[in-house]
Amino acid sequence: MSLQPFFLWMQEHAFSAYILNETWFSPIVQVMHLIALAVFAGAILVVDLRLLGVGLTRVPLAKVSEDAMPWMVWGLVALLITGWPSVMSTAMKQYYSPFFWWKMELLVLGLIFAFTVRRRLASMDEAKLGPVWPKAAGMFSIAVWTGVAVGARLIGLLS
Repeated sequence: MSLQPFFLWMQEHAFSAYILNETWFSPIVQVMHLIALAVFAGAILVVDLRLLGVGLTRVPLAKVSEDAMPWMVWGLVALLITGWPSVMSTAMKQYYSPFFWWKMELLVLGLIFAFTVRRRLASMDEAKLGPVWPKAAGMFSIAVWTGVAVGARLIGLLS
């Protein structure tokens, strides 16, 4: 099944033309996207660093994770809302960009990992986790989200 017709529909949609022709719409949405990215990435990173034993070591891991969760969820919601217009306005460029697909695949992997394995580890009793699993989870998470960020930058630079 090809997604090309869907991307073509997005590219030809009247909203895409509006995004491309309106002077201030795209820059404002991009700034909002960057703010959402900072909130989302900050929430992810604070838990990952705690898993690595680097930051907030005096606060229980479960508490750090619980406190970061609303920031992560709302940051993600804002990223999806502000990312959609950017994809729509350049849909065919995105479709043909291997970096877009790389970013999307890593995004899905990162979200699945964050809401399953990482969330479960962060809610467990730290004494039962041992030294290896939290660090492995934190490093894996940071690596995946770094891959998402690199893919995002490469879309604009090389596509």
